[in-house]
Amino acid sequence: MTDLVAVGALTSLIPRQALDAAIATHGCRERRVRKLPAHVVVYLLIALCLYPDDDYEEVAEKLTGMLALVPGARWLAPTRGAIAQARQRLGPEPVKEVFQQVARPAAIESTTGAWLHGRRVMAIDGFVVDLPDTEANVAEFSRDSAGGYETAFPQARVVAISECASHAIVAADVAGCWAGEQTLAFSLYQQPTEEMLLTADRGFYSFPAWNQARHSGAHLLWRVQARLRPYWLRDLEDGSWLAVISKPAGLRRSQKDRLREAARQGRDLDPDDAVIVRVVDYTVPDRQGEHIRLITNLLDPAEATAEELARCYHDRWEAETGIDQLKTHLRGPGRILRSRTPELTYQEI
Repeated sequence: MTDLVAVGALTSLIPRQALDAAIATHGCRERRVRKLPAHVVVYLLIALCLYPDDDYEEVAEKLTGMLALVPGARWLAPTRGAIAQARQRLGPEPVKEVFQQVARPAAIESTTGAWLHGRRVMAIDGFVVDLPDTEANVAEFSRDSAGGYETAFPQARVVAISECASHAIVAADVAGCWAGEQTLAFSLYQQPTEEMLLTADRGFYSFPAWNQARHSGAHLLWRVQARLRPYWLRDLEDGSWLAVISKPAGLRRSQKDRLREAARQGRDLDPDDAVIVRVVDYTVPDRQGEHIRLITNLLDPAEATAEELARCYHDRWEAETGIDQLKTHLRGPGRILRSRTPELTYQEI
């Protein structure tokens, strides 16, 4: 009964209309009556991810009970081979489309830690997923050889934007393990909205990345590398300070000096060359006095104090907890995906 209740929630949270629209958009509608029509394959795929310990047939049997309640459904559990073929017919694009339609922040106004002065606290982060060791997966995704040794399995790299309080992933992109998180993140920086405060760890900062994310209209709160030296403009009453950051290459020293002088005089800057940010510096006592430097485009302490921003940045670690729940607790430690081909791997992720 517990299984049936869970799958019933699945079919109610992801409406049939969303599936039909995605299938129609990508031309995956079946041309003849099949035991596994395209919309059922999407439900089945999600159920396969919810029950990683069960084989194809067991998951299909769990799903059958609830799908029998869907209007017009007349369906018996298919075989493993039939499911694999149906997944291949569907491909990854309709599943990606469904995700983009239904993946939304889940926190409400009363959710603890979800907001900073009316701004929804989000985080961008990355992780890797182990895949079946097939020639096709190795060719598409590669094995990670960082640290001088090669991983036992090919790996896909995922970069995702999630809501810190609810751990709900709302946008994601996937590539082979050879892709850097900073590079992969560029495809996601237009996803945040003006109501959001997007936090990021120091591995994501670059001047082009900051500008790309800023153009979305979202508020930003990013940790930066120790080697970044923003040009000081003036101190603020809450202990933070205003500064200029500029693109690291392509500007002569004289050009940087002119930009800094313009900023001191309050003149507009060319955002492609330099922008004004607010800097928050602090140390973490329980981490051996680790120094942390944050930059934000919330320039007025009245919008959020330095102390509030520091607390908010540490809330972003909830996103890492969400990734751990996804990889370890939902799927089980050390578990690899089911899919043995790149197309189905993208579909499953």
